[in-house]
Amino acid sequence: MKIGIGSDHRGFKLKEFLKPILEKANHEVLDFGVFDENPADYPDTAYTLTKGLQKKKIERGILICGSGLGMSIAANKAKGVRAALCLNEKMAQMARNHNDANVLILAANFTTPSQAKKISKVWLKEEFAGGRHLRRVKKILKYESF
Repeated sequence: MKIGIGSDHRGFKLKEFLKPILEKANHEVLDFGVFDENPADYPDTAYTLTKGLQKKKIERGILICGSGLGMSIAANKAKGVRAALCLNEKMAQMARNHNDANVLILAANFTTPSQAKKISKVWLKEEFAGGRHLRRVKKILKYESF
């Protein structure tokens, strides 16, 4: 699977930790920045990654900032993006199964590298359950036209 990954300065170390893990799991990883720990604005990275998702350069994305909140807000402004902040494996499972989340948001201030690895693994292997959840996801798509 083609996975896009990006962060702000606060999430840089966690992004760099996850990249080789994703590659070792046979994912093609595209890095959307940042490329060092110099202060950076999270909306810029969220924008470039979500554009990659919209243009089908990637199949899913992972964004990381300090709290995860800024990246969540910014990423969810993009049409077709369902970004979910996941702090544990159960949230990651439900984000995929119930919400068909195509962008995983991680919070570097609250997530250890070990946790991030587990959360990412669950999120990448899970599939959308469809069924009653499909009706709700379709409503979200309809609301994007506002």
